Amino acid sequence: MTSDLSLVEYRALAEFRHHIRRFLQFSADEARRHDIEPQQHQLLLAVKGLPEGRKPTIGELADRLQIQHHSAVELVNRLAEHGAIRREHGADRREVLIRLTRRGETLLRQLSIAHRAELETAGPVLVRALGEAIRPRHAA
Repeated sequence: MTSDLSLVEYRALAEFRHHIRRFLQFSADEARRHDIEPQQHQLLLAVKGLPEGRKPTIGELADRLQIQHHSAVELVNRLAEHGAIRREHGADRREVLIRLTRRGETLLRQLSIAHRAELETAGPVLVRALGEAIRPRHAA
């Protein structure tokens, strides 16, 4: 790997970042249109989309969202007030698991359908921009 980038490479990185930001802005707008904050949507998706064998604990969700534990607790509290999630005790009763309610499932389904539709358009552009950003280049 070279220690510097060409102007073309900077432009490719900037273009990729631009397309990521466009998708993230769509995502934030869509969450707010459904009366939740973007991080609340991300938490709902993290609960539903955890890899097999992972438990939906506050710690796991904080890690998935790359936020502090106390921030995850606050998101869970707000989503519980919204009726989108509930807390359940795990097998040893000390562990608390986060589960989607019927309302949370419906909300997440609506958001996910909208996001998937957006990705049908934005996805190929993102993939192309990523390809340009990581393609080896000669100094220009």
